[in-house]
Amino acid sequence: MNRMDTKRRAAIIAALVEGVGIRSTCRMTGASKGAVTRLIAELGPVCAAYMDEVFHDLPCNRFEVDEIWAFCYAKAKNVPAEKRGTFGYGDVWAFTAIDATTKLIPTFLVGSRDAGCATEFMQDLAGRLVNRVQLTTDGHKMYLNAVPDAFGGEIDYAMLVKMYGASSEGEYRYSPAECIGCEKHAVTGNPDKKHVSTSYVERSNLSMRMGLRRYTRLTNAHSKKLENHCAALAIYFMHYNFARIHSTIRCSPAMAAGVTPHLWSIAEIVNLLPAEAPKKRGHYKKKPMA
Repeated sequence: MNRMDTKRRAAIIAALVEGVGIRSTCRMTGASKGAVTRLIAELGPVCAAYMDEVFHDLPCNRFEVDEIWAFCYAKAKNVPAEKRGTFGYGDVWAFTAIDATTKLIPTFLVGSRDAGCATEFMQDLAGRLVNRVQLTTDGHKMYLNAVPDAFGGEIDYAMLVKMYGASSEGEYRYSPAECIGCEKHAVTGNPDKKHVSTSYVERSNLSMRMGLRRYTRLTNAHSKKLENHCAALAIYFMHYNFARIHSTIRCSPAMAAGVTPHLWSIAEIVNLLPAEAPKKRGHYKKKPMA
């Protein structure tokens, strides 16, 4: 089978991580749709495995956690009866954690928005850290047990609970409700109130919606397969952590966290692929980083 050279594969990945859709990428690079989706499916698990290997003993100290919604195959209300209740058809949530200092996102998890996935995600995050950290989440109750189960008492944990009013008149369908206030609640340890915030992780969610076409709302660019959805996320986070200069810290998050000494190129990311593509691709839903 003919395989694209590194330059062409890098051009495809460069387009995808900047929010370009698959069909537009095909027109820009001359690659077929099958070639682009195959590259995503092959590179994604490799990126996830690499980050899983190198993101450990991290010196981070202040994390914000949130979930971002998307859907696979179809929106929940349109999923055929025979597929309802099967994960990967309908709503999928991506859990992410960002370090407020280095801007590193060391782990993510694609799963359901429930206590089981929240606990699995928090346990994975806790296993990657070397310091006691301060953690902020929103007011979702699933975190009340998930965080203590993962960290025990070795954490300074707070919730930021936002209060919302009614939507503006005439904008009921797509506009979010107006935030009319928020409350900071210390849950475990002694969190510093001036650092109880979810601003960074919410801004990261916006970057995902802008940088991953399948996360753009009100389009038909949603993921059709869960496997490809997870793979695209892994590629996005690999590029974000290693190959993108963050405007605040003026280097990549991985450099700021001491994981790598240099800014990666997209060609370096592509070259993580083995010389021969694996014949079978694993399905790695609901598993952090892999």
